[in-house]
Amino acid sequence: MLNSIFLIIAGFILLMGGAEYMVKGAVAIANRLHIPTIIIGLTIVAFGTSAPEFVVSIKSALNGSAGISIGNIVGSNIANILLVLGLTALISPITCDKETFIRDYKFLFISSALFIIFSLNNVFIFWHGIVFLLILGYFVYHNYKNSSQEENAETSNEENADSLPNKSWFFVTFITIAGLISIIYGADVLINGAVKMARLLGVSEEIIGLTIIAVGTSLPELATTALATIRHQTDVAIGNIVGSNIWNVIFIMGATATITEVPVPRQFLYYDMWVMALASILLYIIMVSKSRLTRIHGGVFLILYIIYVITQIMISKGVWTI
Repeated sequence: MLNSIFLIIAGFILLMGGAEYMVKGAVAIANRLHIPTIIIGLTIVAFGTSAPEFVVSIKSALNGSAGISIGNIVGSNIANILLVLGLTALISPITCDKETFIRDYKFLFISSALFIIFSLNNVFIFWHGIVFLLILGYFVYHNYKNSSQEENAETSNEENADSLPNKSWFFVTFITIAGLISIIYGADVLINGAVKMARLLGVSEEIIGLTIIAVGTSLPELATTALATIRHQTDVAIGNIVGSNIWNVIFIMGATATITEVPVPRQFLYYDMWVMALASILLYIIMVSKSRLTRIHGGVFLILYIIYVITQIMISKGVWTI
């Protein structure tokens, strides 16, 4: 058991550290090549925060652990809304521009709806992945087209500034590659630890993916969202979660499905995907009607997430059969 816990913790450290340095190096390279900062934010930084989920899902699918692969995506999206936004709203109420939220939420709704529709086929296949990746391409283009250069100049330059201004090309290239290697190796370590723990505890890989791995790979979103809220950049906080959930579905599942078929376990079809859908709808109703998440909303979100985790424990113990 201790060995499994060590592998999971080591895997998380390698994933998060690798993602951090890969993004720093990639942003430094992009800035030196004079790539527009908005493109950096929509591509490199967005990929960097989704990289842990991306590598874990692909490696899990290739290793035949579909439960971890899909559980990581669905569980992360549930955790991002109920856990991350719940905790963040308790720190400080979260507000956002309603029009911007609705614009981005349309992509979350479409991608989530397609995810559920495709899963009813009991397996994600190649053409499903192509559809998701085409939506991703349009999503990036749409955001680029609709984002004012003036509005994004301040935030993008601040957030995506070259954090390695005095380092050589060799150094920034090295840490970018090293970060990527760390992510790949960390995913291997994490998956091995998670599978071993699942077998030792007698629970399914689906539940491990939906809980431990999902929460662990949502840590970058938690850190980013909480920090943005503390700095009173609440639009960034909401945008980070909505954007992350969109990327989780259309990028991670899109890329995974184009590489290998991903079977859909029964539990996801009859339970978890609907929890993900309901959490997204709940967020939409609150933000459109109130334009803010209060501490009360945050408390409700956290309670709902605790209930969700309890149901996973009940499923693992056979108290509740799906």
